[in-house]
Parts: sequence; C-alpha cells; structure tokens
Amino acid sequence: MSTYEIQQEISVLNDKARKAEQLGMINEYAVLERKIVMAKSYLLDPSSYKPGEVYEIEGAPGQYFKIDYMNGVFAWGFRLGTSEKEEALPISMLKSDS
Repeated sequence: MSTYEIQQEISVLNDKARKAEQLGMINEYAVLERKIVMAKSYLLDPSSYKPGEVYEIEGAPGQYFKIDYMNGVFAWGFRLGTSEKEEALPISMLKSDS
C-alpha cells in the first residue's frame, strides 16, 4: 500500500472506532484501535529504531521498552522493570525518551 492508501485506511478506521465507541461496542473499539496502531507503524521508518535503545511505551506512562532486535515494523524486547517474557510491539507504540 502507498502512504496515501495507508492514511486513507487509518481515517476509515478512526471513523469506525469513533462509531463503535459511541455505540458502546467496547470489543469492536479495541480491535479497531489495534488496527490503527498497526497501520501507523507502516508510516514510520523501522531503521530509526535501534536495538539496545529504550523507548517509552505510548499510552502507558512510565513504562519503558528496550529493543533487542527489529523484525519489520515490530520491535522485539522487554519492558523494563518487569520479569515478563520477550514481546513484540509495533513501532508506532514507541516514543523516543529524548
């Protein structure tokens, strides 16, 4: 998909999410929000996210994620301060600490 097509899809998904929220369809809203996050990842440059760097997680204030490696638009690594297993986050969920 082109950048324009991805932006159009995000716009459509935002409209659907807004309607689902208004109708109280919480599960549908959550699914659409995840789709939006994924679509936004394809608008970003994965090469600007480096293994070993730490990023704050968007929507989770005070939680940080350290990247072990990149695979496409996913950053694989660990949340800092937890003993949880390795996980993958779409790069649109990561914001620079600086």
